[in-house]
Amino acid sequence: MKKQTMLKAIKTLTAGALLSASLFTQAQTIALDKVIAVVDDDVVMASELHQRMSMLATQLQANNTELPPPEVMQQQLLEHLIVESLQLQIGQRVGVTITDAELDQAIDRMKKANKLNHEQFIAKLKQDRLTLNSVREQIRRDMIIEQVQRGSVNRRIKISEQEIDNFLRSKEGELFSSPDYNLGHIFVGVASSASKDEITQAENKASYLHEQLQAGADFRQLAVANSNGQNALKGGDLGWRKSAQMPEIFADAIADISKGEITEPLRSGAGFHILKLYDKRGGGLQMIEQSKVRHILVKPSTILSDEEARQELVDIRQQIIDGEDFGEMAREHSEDVGSMLSGGDLGWSLPGKFVPAFEAAMDSTDVGDISEPFRSQFGWHILQVEERRQQDMSDTVKRNQARNLLRGRRFEEERINWLREIRDEAYVDIKG
Repeated sequence: MKKQTMLKAIKTLTAGALLSASLFTQAQTIALDKVIAVVDDDVVMASELHQRMSMLATQLQANNTELPPPEVMQQQLLEHLIVESLQLQIGQRVGVTITDAELDQAIDRMKKANKLNHEQFIAKLKQDRLTLNSVREQIRRDMIIEQVQRGSVNRRIKISEQEIDNFLRSKEGELFSSPDYNLGHIFVGVASSASKDEITQAENKASYLHEQLQAGADFRQLAVANSNGQNALKGGDLGWRKSAQMPEIFADAIADISKGEITEPLRSGAGFHILKLYDKRGGGLQMIEQSKVRHILVKPSTILSDEEARQELVDIRQQIIDGEDFGEMAREHSEDVGSMLSGGDLGWSLPGKFVPAFEAAMDSTDVGDISEPFRSQFGWHILQVEERRQQDMSDTVKRNQARNLLRGRRFEEERINWLREIRDEAYVDIKG
């Protein structure tokens, strides 16, 4: 079996596909467990490796994939467990935690994806000899690793403004950023060998159809009866198309009309065209609600537990409600070095500027109010929304979307490089 096939299976095994029957094979009981690898401050146990091997073997067999030699499978899975341990240790050092509420949401998504209610879900786990606690623990590990990877790898990826400019000027960038139009099309064809009279007749027909449409005739009915286009029997519907994918004559014409309107007859080398704009999405003016926000961050640590960090913010919030100045409390207590000196000020929000947990809290907090403490990957926060406004963010949205696309393309390559680096820098002692 090719190495790539097994690596893909290993990745699938730990990616959260926990309801596949092939993944739920219970490992045989090992009477005597032992350490098979020391990984920095952690260890990998023989029982853990044996369980993963059993699960992977079952998965490969279910997919009718030839099993590799046991020593090859053991070597690759051990390496995978070593790298997984390193990432979990990083998560522990930087204080990445997954709350019970986040785990509940993940379980709910799993049930929904597999169309199971709670009773069916529990029955499925029992059938596969798994417990809800074991499933929650594996999901917790997967979510921690995902956060560690996202934070560590994204810091390595720098997308310059020049790169964004170059992308948006490229043909791909033009296609990426162009709006989508839902169009109807009536086509009156003209043969390449047509005489002047035939061209005039076609032009007159197009003008007559346009007059009927202006008078309220149904576009689709006229298209079925009169259009020479390939989509005539579908009422001339072209569906959704990006302006960058259309003939230039189409793109220019629909740029000047509104939803529900039709174009004047358009002359091309093939004949005359009438377009109707049914709908439009993307591009153009994009009004975004912005929030001007400030926050206070408290990070859990070895001397401050997660609950103690939350409680500290509960106390700080109450002091502010009782009259203390938010900015002064931020300067005194916040652990966000980028904003603490400015009283916790984060400025006006931009699309994608904040992590999802922060944006959710910001969106649900009224102007002037102080949020309840909430958890993000950085620690515990409270925030205050000082103002809100509607702002045209068309160019900003477009550039942020382009930045995210370029970042996404680099992520996998950088992730591989980062995993290799943390593996090379780690202390690993594999026992014989």
